[in-house]
Amino acid sequence: MRKLRIHLAITALTGLLVPFGTVSAQKSFKDWPMGTEPAAIGLFVANHYVAGPFSNFGNPGLPQSITYPEVCTWYGALQFAKASGNKELAEKLAARYEPLLAQSHSLMPKPDHVDHSVFGAVPLELYVQTNQSKYLEEGKNFADKQWELPENPLPNQQELQSKGLSWQTRMWIDDMYMITLLQVEAFRATGNKEYLDRAAREMVVYLDAIQQPDGLFYHATDAPFLWGRGNGWMAAGMTELLSVLPAGHTDRARIMDGYKKMMASLKKLQDKNYLWHQLLDDPTSFTETSCSGMFTYAIVTGVKKGWLEEKEYGIVARNAWTALVRYINEAGDVKDVCEGTNKKNDQQYYLNRSRVTGDLHGQAPVLWAAAALLAN
Repeated sequence: MRKLRIHLAITALTGLLVPFGTVSAQKSFKDWPMGTEPAAIGLFVANHYVAGPFSNFGNPGLPQSITYPEVCTWYGALQFAKASGNKELAEKLAARYEPLLAQSHSLMPKPDHVDHSVFGAVPLELYVQTNQSKYLEEGKNFADKQWELPENPLPNQQELQSKGLSWQTRMWIDDMYMITLLQVEAFRATGNKEYLDRAAREMVVYLDAIQQPDGLFYHATDAPFLWGRGNGWMAAGMTELLSVLPAGHTDRARIMDGYKKMMASLKKLQDKNYLWHQLLDDPTSFTETSCSGMFTYAIVTGVKKGWLEEKEYGIVARNAWTALVRYINEAGDVKDVCEGTNKKNDQQYYLNRSRVTGDLHGQAPVLWAAAALLAN
């Protein structure tokens, strides 16, 4: 680990980037140079996460509760622990949940919004990994309430339910990770196909409504900009869903088509340094690491599962991973992460977003990608 820290420190200071454009496709995810090994990087970032306190409590003045960047990082660390067979890390991640069952229960969000409901993915994954029933009901509650109308529902929420959609539907691209992950995890935990059908139905509606002809996505219908992390949420959401959607499922072909169109465009937009930008179609915008990590995860998974040709995409994913590692500092924090971002019909708004270090929006996808690289 000391060698890894030294390597990361040198990389951070010098901007060193080792190109891998000539590696054979058959070795895309093997024979990693020192300081880029997924097992070492994932453990470094996961240990950094698990040693810290809960964070990302949302807006000042509002009741504090765990928010989705924490959930995504926690889930990513759990996935990495499983893929790497690290029981000690898995136990630490489970122990992190214990205060929420007792004195810190107030930190658990209410299932009243898409960004809050995704919290349920953590207890569901803990149940999958531990088979302890104390996690299952809590997680199922979040998944079920995403489809159960709240008291005194608004007319638009009732309309959404009548179409078989979640009342939390907003038609923001962020949703297709938040809703999808929760429902997919409920399926993994219970085997109940209804959760899978919900997620697939929702995904198809989003794809039909907001995917552009080139496969990419505007942040929202009233924010026509190819925001990097927003597209990352879509890429990761489709990847999670396709990983469990049976071959014969009614919606699989439509979702796979959307996924492949997106991956083809992302391959073209990968820059000369092997990463992606804050606005995907603006190479003058800053290199943004959270979307780059999300795309890396999506492409690695696609290659490993045979959705994407390794000879075409393996090198894209390998180069992206080795480039992304350059942005991890010696403390284990990912640099150049776009700050939390609302939608706005103003291109300059996206270009002016601050670049932050250590934000969990950036830590999470590094863990997803590391876990995917280690997974069978």
